Amino acid sequence: MAAKSVDEYVDGLDGPKRALVDELHALAREAVPDASVAIKWGHPAWIHPSGTILFMISTHAKHVNFALTPSTREAFDEELTGYETGKGFVKLPYGKPPPSDVLRRMIEYRVREHEDDGVLWM
Repeated sequence: MAAKSVDEYVDGLDGPKRALVDELHALAREAVPDASVAIKWGHPAWIHPSGTILFMISTHAKHVNFALTPSTREAFDEELTGYETGKGFVKLPYGKPPPSDVLRRMIEYRVREHEDDGVLWM
């Protein structure tokens, strides 16, 4: 059954999944304290006060996808060489510390691209 709330989503995780998701939640709270968090497409999404999704996470068997806009992800390509990436996401494997500094700067970039350039969600 799909989670109906962020708390329900997180409560359904354990071990390395829970540890990484908790770490990403803490990072997001620091980086965008004004954002709200809601379940979108079955996964936690951080939403700008304007209503636009800033980024999302989704848990998988061996990693968490940290999804932003393709333009945000592309802006940090050189710093993400040790991670598998896709159109608008970074795969963060369980059991490996996430690149918190890079992720924080990616979140800040994403907020700026939305507020200054009007970039919406995909």
